[in-house]
Amino acid sequence: MPVHSHRKPDYDLGTTKSGIEPSVAGALAYLLGFVTGIFFYILEKDNPFVRFHALQSTMVFGGLFVIIMVLKVIPILGFILNFFLSIAAFSIWLFMMVKASQGIAFKLPIVGDIAERNI
Repeated sequence: MPVHSHRKPDYDLGTTKSGIEPSVAGALAYLLGFVTGIFFYILEKDNPFVRFHALQSTMVFGGLFVIIMVLKVIPILGFILNFFLSIAAFSIWLFMMVKASQGIAFKLPIVGDIAERNI
């Protein structure tokens, strides 16, 4: 069942083990970044929509977490870059939560393809 970017998936969102609506579970996978991403990836073994969003959340926000931690040790330039990266991270977080809540499996560049192959 392929996950398509920029439009609703062609497959039925189905059900989740948690009993949460798949679009809500997909959005919740982004709520606390990689933490909820890991949680929903482990919990939802059979729902490809939720697993896609969970894995994409884990990769994006786990990677951003590491980058932000590294930037914190760089004086001045690190602070400036961290400021702009944090704004970008917040924008991505909000955008992805909205898309998932709409039942859309929006693929981010690079990590979206990786997530799709590993659901």
